[in-house]
Amino acid sequence: MIEVKNLSKTYKMGEMEVKALQGVSLKIDSGEFVAIMGASGSGKSTLMHVLGLLDRPDSGEYYLGGKRIDELSDEELSAVRNRLIGFIFQQFHLLPRITALENAEMPLIYAGKRHLKENAKQRIEEVGLGQRMNHHPNELSGGQQQRVAIARSLVNDPLVIFADEPTGNLDSKSKEEIISILKGLNEKGKTIVLVTHENEVAAHARRIIRMLDGKIISDQKQGAVVRASQEPEAARIIDTVLSKHERKAREIEFLDYLRQAWGAMASHKMRSFLSILGILIGVAAVIAMLALGTGAKESIEKQLSSLGSNLVIVMPGSARIHGVSSGAGGVTRFTFQDVAAIEKLTDLIKRTNPSVSGKGQLVYGNQNWSSQVEGDGVNYPEMRAATPAVGRFFTEEEVKRRDKVALLGMTVVKQLFGEDENPVGQTIKINLINFKVIGILPPKGATGFHDQDDIVVIPVTTAMYRVFGKEYLDSISVEAVSPQATEAAQEAITNIIIKQHHLVTKDEQDSFQTRNMADIKNTLETTTKTMSLLLGAIAAISLLVGGIGIMNIMLVSVTERTREIGLRKAIGATNKDIMSQFLVEAILMSFIGGLSGILLGSGISTLITLLAGWTARVSLFSVLLSTFFSLIVGIVFGILPAKKASQLDPIEALRYE
Repeated sequence: MIEVKNLSKTYKMGEMEVKALQGVSLKIDSGEFVAIMGASGSGKSTLMHVLGLLDRPDSGEYYLGGKRIDELSDEELSAVRNRLIGFIFQQFHLLPRITALENAEMPLIYAGKRHLKENAKQRIEEVGLGQRMNHHPNELSGGQQQRVAIARSLVNDPLVIFADEPTGNLDSKSKEEIISILKGLNEKGKTIVLVTHENEVAAHARRIIRMLDGKIISDQKQGAVVRASQEPEAARIIDTVLSKHERKAREIEFLDYLRQAWGAMASHKMRSFLSILGILIGVAAVIAMLALGTGAKESIEKQLSSLGSNLVIVMPGSARIHGVSSGAGGVTRFTFQDVAAIEKLTDLIKRTNPSVSGKGQLVYGNQNWSSQVEGDGVNYPEMRAATPAVGRFFTEEEVKRRDKVALLGMTVVKQLFGEDENPVGQTIKINLINFKVIGILPPKGATGFHDQDDIVVIPVTTAMYRVFGKEYLDSISVEAVSPQATEAAQEAITNIIIKQHHLVTKDEQDSFQTRNMADIKNTLETTTKTMSLLLGAIAAISLLVGGIGIMNIMLVSVTERTREIGLRKAIGATNKDIMSQFLVEAILMSFIGGLSGILLGSGISTLITLLAGWTARVSLFSVLLSTFFSLIVGIVFGILPAKKASQLDPIEALRYE
């Protein structure tokens, strides 16, 4: 079954070299019960670890079932170890967070045979723990824990069982029970290799090998081999487990990695919570900040739409020096003649709206309110998206007659009439002049300190000649026929004004200004985009910090679970399996943190909208972006700990204190 030739193994301890094995050659037939004895440091454990494929010799040859295996890769050795070899350790090496049955099932997972978990149940019953299989290791005695370890070693029906001081931590009664189980297994044809320093334990073996200073000093047989050779079967199994088809069949399902990751997180709840918390805060910050940016953008777009589309605003004053002309010509004053001249540009202009504005004191009954009063033309509703929600707008005839009619914004309605009374048809005073309310303007909302609904709109002629006593217009709004015609319209309007007012010099031409709303919109959108990126970058730093937290926690977890990693490798886990398990664990924490962060960020955005009055809009893009980045954080910051775990040497990991 086993043949080794000239095995040598040297350990370096600082500057010292310890020769654990020195030219060891040995044959073990199938069905043998071999005890390897020797004092501490004699090399007996090192020999067992090499024979059990947990460690590699520095030199020498190793044949298992007639197949040379010392030249196989780590992944191939893991597969052979999983299928042909079972381990029983002095320290039991049971995982504390899972039951006895689940501990026994572990080799099946790495064999890709979880569906055969009835085998584990059967093995648990065979070692006399049928009534205790759903108990955790801390609920079992030492002898019972060792029985679970034996059941685990048998679940894949291995041909060879290695037992490293299996009775070292047991009382005399438990010791006898374990020896009895091992003898029973040997009688059924299992090859048993037992390492012990106790003569009374070795006496049960059929062959005793004694070692000293890394060499075999005696090899004594004291009984016959139980059954015929199983070397051909071992060779067949090795060929099978190394085949491409079998390698594919052994691949572990993602759900198994997920179960193991969840179990690890559940067993260290506080540590996992702190890791998740870091990602949660980062994602919530990203969601809330992007929601603020999106809300600000929508708010600006809403305000711009309320001003109208394709608009050119004509205003008196210089655009260069804060609205004040730098020359002696003063400020150009606009009249209705200018409006009429602009309206003749029918190929570029769709409609116009002359406007004046000022503050007005409003009175209704015993209610008094100061508001913005704006005088406009009949095109105001179409140009400013302000078709009355209730009532009507004034007509061209009412403008010509300078009628005292008014439309109120929602804020004015609430202040003068409250929630219940209908203001349409009522009479209010504006600067002590009676006006009849004929309509209510649609709500447009407030931004910062500016309330767009705190307004009264009256005919422009009424405002100029009855309320404010103005002879000139404050501005002229002009709507181009299309967005593409806006710039041409702006240039044509400029030329018309220059011609109308005979503006010759540069200073005279600088006495008025035209503003293109498209330019204003682009500027505001660029500013909003920059703000969103800035807020998102600040929030991303939180996500980065959360990722570093996960990496630190996972590195600590690797250190704490070193012996667990060694055990998993001993029962057949490959480097890929270990790396995948730790990586899935990091991704799972990031994913949970990401989902929780999305909920928290959405809640914060809602609170900001309700309590602060700011518009915060959670977009699908921000949710997908946050989810994606939380997973990326889990992958990026989980790779280093996962890689570190996968590269641990199985025997060194098992010895870790």
